[in-house]
Amino acid sequence: MLRMACCSECPPIWDRDSENCNKCPNDQWPNEEKDECIPKIIEFLSFEQDTMAIICPSISGLFLIITVFVSGIFISFLNSAIVKANNRNISFILLLSLKLSLFGVFLFIGRPDDITCMLRQISTGVTFTVAVSSILAKTIMVSIAFKATRPGSSWRKWMGVTLPNSVVLICSLVQVLNGIIWLSVSPPFQEQDIDSYPGKIIVQCNEGSVVAFYFMLGYLGFLAAVSFVLAFMVRTLPDIYNEAKYITFSMLLFCSVWICAIPAYLSSKGKNMVMMEIFAILASEIGILSCIFFPKCYYIIMRPDINRRRQFLGKS
Repeated sequence: MLRMACCSECPPIWDRDSENCNKCPNDQWPNEEKDECIPKIIEFLSFEQDTMAIICPSISGLFLIITVFVSGIFISFLNSAIVKANNRNISFILLLSLKLSLFGVFLFIGRPDDITCMLRQISTGVTFTVAVSSILAKTIMVSIAFKATRPGSSWRKWMGVTLPNSVVLICSLVQVLNGIIWLSVSPPFQEQDIDSYPGKIIVQCNEGSVVAFYFMLGYLGFLAAVSFVLAFMVRTLPDIYNEAKYITFSMLLFCSVWICAIPAYLSSKGKNMVMMEIFAILASEIGILSCIFFPKCYYIIMRPDINRRRQFLGKS
C-alpha cells in the first residue's frame, strides 16, 4: 500500500499522483521526505533570533541616555544666553519628542499584535511631527528675529513664545487628527503572510488605511522640506550663534534618510521591513540630536566665555 505524500499544493486531478496527495494545512509544510507535514517557521524580529534586535535597542537606549544628559545640561544652564537665545521652551519640547521617539523603537522588537501595530505607526508619526514642528518653529523665529532688528520693523510684534508654540500646536494637531481618523476607520493590525516564503509564516503589521499611512509620511516630509528651505535661506545671516545652519544640516540629513528608507521599506517584508523603519528612526533622531544640540552643549560647557549675554549683544 502506497503511503500518501504530503505537499503544499495538490497536483491537478488528472495527474495520477493526485490520488496520493495529502495537502498540508496553511500553517504547515511538508518535510524533505514529503511524507509528513511539519509546522512552518514563524518569523519576526526577536531578541532570541536576531542580533540586530539587540543592537538597535542598545543604540536607542544609549542615545536616550545622551538625550537625557543634554536635557540636564539645558536645565542646569537654563538662564544662560545660548539656551535663552534659541527659544528654550521649544528646545525642551524637541528634546521630549526625541526621547519618546527613541523609546518607541522598543515597540518594533518582538512579535507584533494589534496593539503594538497601532502604537508603532501612530506614536512614530505624532512624535516625529512634534519634533519637526518644533524645528520649524525654531526656523521661523530665527528668520523673524533678524527682521525684527531693523528700526521700526513690524516683525517685533511676532517675537515671544506665542507664535512658536502655536506653530508646534497647530502642526502637531494635524497629525493627531490623522491618527484619530486612522484608528477609527482602518487601524493597523497584525497579519500573517503564509505565501511569500516557502516554509515560513511572516508575522508583520498591516498598515490598515494606506491613505492615512501615506498622509503621515507626506505631511512629515512637507514640514521637513519647509524647515529646510527656511533654514537654508537664513543660514548665512550674521550672528555669534545662528541656529539656522545647524537646522539646515539636520533637515538635510532627515530628508535624505527617509527618502532612501521609504522605497526600501515598501519593497521589503517581515523583519527586513521592520529593520528599515528602525534604521530610519534612529538615523534621523541621531542626526537631529547631533546637528542641533551637540554644538550648543559644546558652547555651554567648553566655551563659557561665549555663553554670555554681552557677547550676543556685542557681536550680533
